Amino acid sequence: MLPIVIVNPKSASGATREKWSVIAADLRSHFGPFRVAFTKGPGDGVNLARSYAESGTKLIIACGGDGTINEIANGVLIAGGKTEIAVFPSGTGGDFRRSLELPTSTRDVARAIRTGKTCEIDVVKVTFTSNDGSPAERYFVNVSSFGLAASIIDRVKSTGKLNWIPIDTIRGRASFALSTLLEVIDIKPKQVLVSIDGEGERPISTVNFCIANARYFGGGMMIAPNAKLADGKFDVVNIGDISTARVMLNSYTLYRGTHLNLTEVRSRTARLVTARAIDNSEIIRLEMDGELPGRLPAKFEIIPQALKVRIPDPLAD
Repeated sequence: MLPIVIVNPKSASGATREKWSVIAADLRSHFGPFRVAFTKGPGDGVNLARSYAESGTKLIIACGGDGTINEIANGVLIAGGKTEIAVFPSGTGGDFRRSLELPTSTRDVARAIRTGKTCEIDVVKVTFTSNDGSPAERYFVNVSSFGLAASIIDRVKSTGKLNWIPIDTIRGRASFALSTLLEVIDIKPKQVLVSIDGEGERPISTVNFCIANARYFGGGMMIAPNAKLADGKFDVVNIGDISTARVMLNSYTLYRGTHLNLTEVRSRTARLVTARAIDNSEIIRLEMDGELPGRLPAKFEIIPQALKVRIPDPLAD
């Protein structure tokens, strides 16, 4: 049975649709024959991946951004996790591909998928409250957070204009950087109750609280420089009560991964985290792999070596 490429044509603000013919040609030339399916809307990647996995497909290639990868991973996991996935990055942030150390050119990515090796990575299962208020469960492979990052992603995904700035015309790292600037101007810490690995709840003040299975988020920010995809743990990174000026002066540290040295930042590894707002009436939005599926309260738990992912083999030709 041929591999299936599940394509999100709307990823990268529609650029994936525009360059699909080039992507397809490089895949055929440097990877080999494949089938293709296009998503039509939110959640379609989950349903397609689940259906193809349940029908016996051995390899599903996710062509899109981090949200597309998340949907396909969820579909495969719901189907039992036996199908391997590969990543053909074509999105706005491209954060998960950085942790996989995928090349950037389409030809090199196609070759890396063909010659790559299989790695069983951890995923994180999240139990949370969906946007409509109902209980929900979802997996993520990269990073989930609440606080500033969720607000930035909400702004990046906006299709309108912010004063005179057309956010929808700015892509990749630039869109995240601009949205970060606009959000930190009015930065306000969230007050939450957090429990880590069964320890008692304790109140914390957070500008941004991250559960990181991988290293990058926000279009190239190395939020968890020590995170590993297959160590049976995730990294917890809390950026505490920090002023707007200090965020601006130290924003470069997020891209270098040196922000852990700041006095306002705390980091540790864990296997289980729960979080809820101190004020039950406050809505604190939750992002997962660049999407905004719901809000706190939430429980995060590691599922070790649950997903087969094809990664580049440095020994391959």
